[in-house]
Amino acid sequence: MKKCISLLGSTGSIGTQTLDVVRSLGMHVCALAANSNVALMEKQVREFQPKLAVLFDEQAATELRGRIVDTTTKVLSGMDGLCEAATASEADVILNAVIGMVGLKPTLAAVEADKDVALANKETLVAGGALVMDALQKHHGHLIPVDSEHSAIFQCLQGSPCRALKKIILTASGGPFFGWTTEQLADVTPEQALHHPNWNMGAKVTIDSATLMNKGLEVMEAGWLFHVPLSKIQVVVHRESIIHSMVEFADNAIIAQLGAADMRLPIQYALTYPERCAGPVQELDLAKAGKLTFYKPNAKVFTCFATCLEAMKRGGVAPAAANGANEAAVQLFLQKKISFLQIGSLIKAALDAQPDVPNLTLETVLQADADARTYVYSHA
Repeated sequence: MKKCISLLGSTGSIGTQTLDVVRSLGMHVCALAANSNVALMEKQVREFQPKLAVLFDEQAATELRGRIVDTTTKVLSGMDGLCEAATASEADVILNAVIGMVGLKPTLAAVEADKDVALANKETLVAGGALVMDALQKHHGHLIPVDSEHSAIFQCLQGSPCRALKKIILTASGGPFFGWTTEQLADVTPEQALHHPNWNMGAKVTIDSATLMNKGLEVMEAGWLFHVPLSKIQVVVHRESIIHSMVEFADNAIIAQLGAADMRLPIQYALTYPERCAGPVQELDLAKAGKLTFYKPNAKVFTCFATCLEAMKRGGVAPAAANGANEAAVQLFLQKKISFLQIGSLIKAALDAQPDVPNLTLETVLQADADARTYVYSHA
């Protein structure tokens, strides 16, 4: 595979696993971007020798510039740097794995530059789905999902007519607190919440999995990706994380995508689509996997999930507000400034405080995001 990759979020969990795939397939890297991890970015620059390296933090970028002065890699910073990496002329695929709303502008920039975008930044579609879909209609690039669940749906739909789709079935691991009561969740610590039973993910996504916020965000993302309303999306808790999601067709046949709980599989599929080739992911041993179980999610206990569904029903800037509030609340929880249950209550309150905005633009989306964060910080 001789594709050239521009990787946004290269020092995070998805980013480092993407580079595992790149090594395995012998792909090229023309641009790397991250937040502020100077040491790891220097190591990546020296290994992959990209033309461009971006650290969002200006001070970190300055330090990196000094460290790699002996290389030919150009170093940029800030949102302008991210957008330049997202539109790199040599790139065949832009893989966006940054965390949070910061990923929206680079995604739009990549789409407007007619790039194929492998999207692992779910906040892009949660907050700005209408903007991204509108841009895709006007340009020539493609959007390929990287999240394991959406990749699974994307794979299951290959070769099937859109009109035959009856339902999308998103699977959820249930996180570390599956079956817990509200009372049991009252004293949960960040250390407990960061202990996911099946997946190796970054801190923010792992907390989102523990609250089921992640699944609510994925419901909203699925609506945009596959052009389906909330009524056609079902969530089931599947503790084994063997089935990554399913689709049900008009004849009630269900097709599922199975595999090891390894993000490198959907990453590789997004990078090589429509081709498939051998890679670093181990084969799934079905006999060893044993039984597969399914349960309904408990939206009464895990209120973040219910709030996401409410935001999706409201539409407009409501999803951006819910997402922004969650990012702020998770940050406060990881800093031990609020309790686990306060994450859900603050998101709901911030959503309730967000007025409906008639005109959806990048500016109104970003404003709703900022207002929701301000609400959480001021009411924590």
